[in-house]
Amino acid sequence: MRVADWFEERLQLKRLLGPSMTHPVPRSSASWWYVFGSATLIIFVLQIATGICLALVYVPSTADVYASLQHLNYEQTLGWFLRAVHFWGSNFMVAMMSLHMIQVFLFGAFKYPRELTWVVGLFLLLCTLGMAFTGQILRWDQDAYWGLGIGVAMMARAPLIGSSLVHLVTGGPIIGAETLSRFFALHVFVIPGLLLALVGVHLLMVLKLGINEWPMPGRLVARDTYRERYEEEVARAGVPFFPVAAQKDIVFGGVVILAILLCAVLFGPYGPNGPADPTLIRTVPRPDFYFLSLFALFALLPPYTETFLILVGPVVAIALLIALPFLAGTGEKSFRRRPVAVVSVIAIVLILGVLTYLGAKSPWSPVMDAWSGAPVPVAYVKGRTPLELQGALVLQNKQCRNCHSLGGEGGERGPALDGIASRMTRDLLIRQVLQGGGNMPAYGNNLSPAEVTALVAFLDTLRSPRDAAARSPVPPHPPTR
Repeated sequence: MRVADWFEERLQLKRLLGPSMTHPVPRSSASWWYVFGSATLIIFVLQIATGICLALVYVPSTADVYASLQHLNYEQTLGWFLRAVHFWGSNFMVAMMSLHMIQVFLFGAFKYPRELTWVVGLFLLLCTLGMAFTGQILRWDQDAYWGLGIGVAMMARAPLIGSSLVHLVTGGPIIGAETLSRFFALHVFVIPGLLLALVGVHLLMVLKLGINEWPMPGRLVARDTYRERYEEEVARAGVPFFPVAAQKDIVFGGVVILAILLCAVLFGPYGPNGPADPTLIRTVPRPDFYFLSLFALFALLPPYTETFLILVGPVVAIALLIALPFLAGTGEKSFRRRPVAVVSVIAIVLILGVLTYLGAKSPWSPVMDAWSGAPVPVAYVKGRTPLELQGALVLQNKQCRNCHSLGGEGGERGPALDGIASRMTRDLLIRQVLQGGGNMPAYGNNLSPAEVTALVAFLDTLRSPRDAAARSPVPPHPPTR
């Protein structure tokens, strides 16, 4: 105790931090629904600690980055565990931040006088996503390299400033050593600095404006009476944040940390999936889970809408979220009397969930090795004529199986070829192969007439004995006079 008293006499920490730690809050806010923000802060501290440890070993050089990650995974004592904790901490931080924003929205905590608190929280979410994205790039594997290439290609579509933005991000005309150095600086210095500054501002506003009370139905927010009513409630029935309200935050934060450690032990770190190889173009980059919904959305957009939605959609969404507290800053807080808010959250969560599932499954992506790893099933070539067998070879050698499955194996970008002869006539098959259509490119310049004939002959056999062959539509009879 003498040592503690010695430091306290000189640092005055109790006098400095005591009022902040024990400031009164509404009793109704000492709830399990209010723990997501503090859990996010605890994870952020964990990310800083593990990130510093990783930075001591990580080498931000395109020539050595893969070797340094391999060293962490297999040679450095508990290096794999450190990487795993950092990776799963990133996932949990994005999840906790998202839950916190949903809770704030449903509980009306963005309304007067906490409009700026909401805006700062929104930028905290964007910075958290920025940390997650730059962290994925630092793995510098195939997913990171080609995923960054896709992101840069999207950025280049911006009118007037597209090329300048690309050069700013990549540090040159190509993705290379300068690019990795810039993302290392962003991930280790720039974005964490912004996060620390925004966290400080966010906590200051929470201390000055108080924690949002439980939203009671019918208790409307009015600019001229809310502050006085809130202070009266806190003075009458408030509880100190520490230790009363903070108990649930500490317990939930501990559970979240244990969950991160458990995931790290059970599932280990992610990647790197081989060194980045610009010459290996047969790859299907896929982002981490928090960007899978965007990955799926951009992949499924019709081509004529891509540029507009990619450039305008995120800007409009962020602008609407920033404007929200200024457009709906008063009135009802309770989600029980805000059905539009509840339906909006449910719809957004369902849409993002479905898109995330599609992004993980990515049925639109070709299976690049299906042509060599998924042979034509024996049942489809048994008893076939030499011409039809030649068509089966064309199907494999021209890599049609990368996009079309047969017998349940192969890609799903295009329709399955099982039963194709019962859906398309010979003439339609020839036209589809030569001219393409939908997502399928035209192969008229890539196949000889003999190859087209053989391929269509084989495709014309792909139907069940129970199914009739496809028929051309019968033209209507001309009207009689």
